Amino acid sequence: MLKSQLNHLIGKAEDPEKMLNQTLMDMQEQLISAKRQVAVAIADEKRLIQQYEQEKQNGSEWEQRAMLAVQQGNDNLASQALERQAEHNKLAAGFETNWRAQKQSVEQLKVALSKLNERISDAKRQKNLLVARARRAEAQRTITETMTGLSSNSALDTMARMEEKINQMEAEADATTELAEEIGHDELLSEFKKLEPAKNSNALLELKAKMGMLPTGQEVKQLP
Repeated sequence: MLKSQLNHLIGKAEDPEKMLNQTLMDMQEQLISAKRQVAVAIADEKRLIQQYEQEKQNGSEWEQRAMLAVQQGNDNLASQALERQAEHNKLAAGFETNWRAQKQSVEQLKVALSKLNERISDAKRQKNLLVARARRAEAQRTITETMTGLSSNSALDTMARMEEKINQMEAEADATTELAEEIGHDELLSEFKKLEPAKNSNALLELKAKMGMLPTGQEVKQLP
């Protein structure tokens, strides 16, 4: 029953642990109620046997009175005592019948109570196992959902969009730097720098003169 309840509760998205605890609490209340009923039945049994013994004793006393009347020669009084004895014996027999039936019922109730107690103990142990299974299933479900979310297309799309956005940010930063350099550029100074000879011009002429490759009469002039 507890296993079927666990599957049903998981299907309804309810908390199995809370529901199982509530089920055990209900069973405990039923056990307490059963104990009260058994206690009442035992009390009734004790009351019946007391009444039986009392009526039986009353019958014995009236029998003694009848014997005393016979000894006194009073048969009429003895007959009346015997009638009273018969009444008490009849009551005693009725109480005895009820007592024996009640005693049998009490024994059955005790056996049922013992079985109920054992079932509750088994249910407690079973509850612990079921709660452990429910927690493991919940953890497995959570892990699966997490892994599924990480491997979904939405996550990959997000990564791609972020990469494209970063590329755009880098391009804008480069453009801003280039624009700043152009704005701060001095055109006049650039023109004069173009008129400056290359640093290796004099060295090249000196090398050609040393190798005899300059035309006749051409001298190496020092460039300003």
